[in-house]
Amino acid sequence: MTRGRFITLEGGEGAGKSTQVRLLAEALRAGGINALATREPGGSPGAEQIRALLVDGAVERWDALTEALLHCAARREHLVNTVEPALAAGTWVVSDRFADSTVAYQGYGLGLGAEAVAEINKITVGDFAPDLTIVLDLPPEEGLARAVGRGDGAQRYERMTLDFHRRLRQGFLEIAKGEPGRCAVVDARPGAAEVQQAIRRIVAERLGAALT
Repeated sequence: MTRGRFITLEGGEGAGKSTQVRLLAEALRAGGINALATREPGGSPGAEQIRALLVDGAVERWDALTEALLHCAARREHLVNTVEPALAAGTWVVSDRFADSTVAYQGYGLGLGAEAVAEINKITVGDFAPDLTIVLDLPPEEGLARAVGRGDGAQRYERMTLDFHRRLRQGFLEIAKGEPGRCAVVDARPGAAEVQQAIRRIVAERLGAALT
C-alpha cells in the first residue's frame, strides 16, 4: 500500500487555516484521494485535552518553555494516534498546524529561540516532517481583525500583543525561507476561494495530485 502524504497549513491568527484545511481535504477526496483533516493542538482525544490548557485561560498562564512542552506533548499524541496510522493506511493527512507553529509561536513570538524549540520538536517527532507546508501569510493587524470578527470569543493567543504577532509572522516567513523545498508561502489576504485555488496549484505541482 502506498503511504499517504502529509500536508500542513501554517500561519498566524485569522489567516483562514481551518477553512483552507477543510476545502483542501474536500478537493482531495473529490479527486479520488482518501484524505483526513485534522488540527493542532488537538487531533486525538489526549491532544484535545491538552489543547484546552493552551488556548484557554490568561495570556500569562504558562512560561514559554512550559508552553512549548505542552504543545509537543499534544503533538506526540496526535502523531502516534492519528497522523501516523492514517498515513500508513494510505490516507493523505491535511493538518491545521504542526511543528512549525511551535517554532514560530514559542520560539519567535515568546522568545524561547527557534533552535531550542527545534531540539524539543526533534525529540517529539524525530526525523518526521510534512511532505508540504503551506504558510498562509497576511499582516497581523488584518488577521487579528478577522479573528475578532468571527464572534466566538478571543482565544488566549489572540489576546497577545501586536508585537508578539509581528514576531510570529516573521518566524513563519523565516521558516519558509529556510526550507523552500518543503514550504510555500501563499498570500492569505484574498477571499477563501482564491486562496484555495493557489493552494491547489501548489499541491498539484509539488505532490502531483490532480485537483480542480
